[in-house]
Amino acid sequence: MKFFPWLTIVVVLPIFSGSLILLFPHRGNKVIKWYTIGICIIELLLTTYAFGYHFQLDEPVIQLTEDYKWINFFDFSWRLGIDGISIGPILLTGFITTLATLAARPVTRESRLFHFLMLAMYSGQIGPFSSQDILLFFIMWELELIPVYLLISMWGGKRRLYSATKFILYTAGSSAFLLMAILGISLVGSNEPTLNFETSANQSYPVALEILLYIGFFIAFAVKSPIIPLHTWLPDTHGEAHYSTCMLLAGILLKMGAYGLVRINMELLPRAHSIFSPWLMMVGTIQIIYAASTSPGQRNLKKRIAYSSVSHMGFIIIGLGSISDTGLNGSILQIISHGFIGAALFFLAGTSYDRIRLVYFDEMGGMAITLPKIFTIFSMLSMASLALPGMSGFVAELIVFFGILSSQKFLLMPKILISFVMAIGIILTPIYSLSMLRQMFYGYKLFNGNAPNSYFWDSGPRELFVLISILLPVIYIGIYPDFVFSLSVDKVEALLSNYFYP
Repeated sequence: MKFFPWLTIVVVLPIFSGSLILLFPHRGNKVIKWYTIGICIIELLLTTYAFGYHFQLDEPVIQLTEDYKWINFFDFSWRLGIDGISIGPILLTGFITTLATLAARPVTRESRLFHFLMLAMYSGQIGPFSSQDILLFFIMWELELIPVYLLISMWGGKRRLYSATKFILYTAGSSAFLLMAILGISLVGSNEPTLNFETSANQSYPVALEILLYIGFFIAFAVKSPIIPLHTWLPDTHGEAHYSTCMLLAGILLKMGAYGLVRINMELLPRAHSIFSPWLMMVGTIQIIYAASTSPGQRNLKKRIAYSSVSHMGFIIIGLGSISDTGLNGSILQIISHGFIGAALFFLAGTSYDRIRLVYFDEMGGMAITLPKIFTIFSMLSMASLALPGMSGFVAELIVFFGILSSQKFLLMPKILISFVMAIGIILTPIYSLSMLRQMFYGYKLFNGNAPNSYFWDSGPRELFVLISILLPVIYIGIYPDFVFSLSVDKVEALLSNYFYP
């Protein structure tokens, strides 16, 4: 069993099973939906089993490795492997995709295509987290662009084509920088062209070249994360996408950009990362303040949640810029934490829209009276988003703070200044979270003719199951964050000691 291809099965199973959906009859939406959910559950159980029984937590090396020659001409291999940094995002991907598939209301139009795209995205999102070949990373990175484009343009809102086009222009445009940087790192950096992550990590590049490569990778990951000013596709995309697509975008897609910054920018280009880290800290701090200030001005519910995502991604960037064990572990915890919270908030926004058919705050009000279950869970997850103690968001943000203060790279005054500005951002977060709750759930607007009362029904068993499944890990990680740290702490320590503190 030692050489069993666990990761190949985990990466290929969803898209292969999804392609079989095309053989199903046109009618039979329930069969297709339960088949898709079944594949997601099998995939999640398989991943959990492989990681639980074949992954050694105390070994900070790439494990479950697979290496099959693909194209001999330029050393391109199907090279997979995982370590403590990638194991959390892969499990998060499985968990959120399974719930997003369950969350999708019966899809009546092109049901086969919808469920195939959900499974294709599953493979496309696990791929980058487990790739150990830099060109394979790029291919997997591109694999999920078309499914996202089709999911937005076919099952989105009124301005879905505009949003889908904007998404593809931003992400495909940034992929050109990613490809150029990959070619640079594989061809220019050494005598022998190599696409192997491990070989590239041990290479030494001229500083000027390393800076250029770093900028190329950074632009690609900054669009996906997103980092301001390359974030403008996100509110439009979230504003129009179907809520199951929003769950995948907020829960997983944004985390691919943050993962890329750790895996490539930090690990392969450490000297350039050291040079750019003060700028990362500044950009992250500006991002927290900017998005938290812009969010209250959004009249659309989904756009307000999207800006809160942009703000929370700022903490991840600051943790990466701190170049400290604590800061990087805090960033990884924030990736997992926001994956749960962001996905749940977009699902709640979608279920609310199903009931009242309204997305603008000035038309809402009084939902707490008729939808008490949705109100209760929305309130709890909004508290998690504003970093209430006892929830995962609080621990992640607190540890990023400690990461800044314990950083050996920065002087005391810059650390105090960044911490102070971040604290202002944390104060702004409750303003937009609590005002969102007030505008949606309090008052009596819905009873004054804005929405027919006959359409109101509270959360059903399916929706409650999805929401509680996300809420429980948020509380569990908030109380016992060591569960996530046990995955990453050894790898983070090895990464920083090897490349930053020799």
